[in-house]
Amino acid sequence: MKVTLRTFVFMDSLQPQLASYLATSSQGFLPVPGDACLWIEVAPGMAVHRLSDIALKETNVHLGEQVVERSFGSMEIHYRNQSEVMEAGDIILRQLNTTLDTRHACRIAWNEIIRGITPDHTTLINRQMRKGSMILPGKSMFILEVEPAGYAVYAANEAEKAAHITLVDVKPFGNFGRLTMMGNEAEAEEAQRAVVQALDQLNRQARHHG
Repeated sequence: MKVTLRTFVFMDSLQPQLASYLATSSQGFLPVPGDACLWIEVAPGMAVHRLSDIALKETNVHLGEQVVERSFGSMEIHYRNQSEVMEAGDIILRQLNTTLDTRHACRIAWNEIIRGITPDHTTLINRQMRKGSMILPGKSMFILEVEPAGYAVYAANEAEKAAHITLVDVKPFGNFGRLTMMGNEAEAEEAQRAVVQALDQLNRQARHHG
């Protein structure tokens, strides 16, 4: 059966907020800040089991997350040693008989900063999103939606690297991935710029490999 590589993205060092956030939902080994991380999303979803199996058998990586939906399957592997995670990625690509250039490009479906959030709005958001930090009245909210969904994790990590920004929520599963972050206006704008630049560079890298 044909397996489509939707997301394949390497993160050299998980940032503190994102690592802590992923640990709140992780069903496997918990990632810690500074770990190298690989996020993979494939279609159909059941194919992710074989990829997890081969990566764990042939390298020392830890499996932090595996979500198997009907349409898509996602996995997160991490390890302190970057080369170990990269080797696992190479093994997975060979298992799929494909290369990095076949991964789907990241499309930004929504990209916006909401400034001066009202108390009513923040209360509603905080009741819906309970794994990250709370959003505070008067702050600016950076919201992003990407396709495929897995790129939301990469966006969150790059934003945290570049800006003094607070992670509120990241949803990297399903048809679209969503990211919500909070800061003052300048922090939100810096995070937004960093994310757009990082995703554009990621797409250019894929074209270069092709």
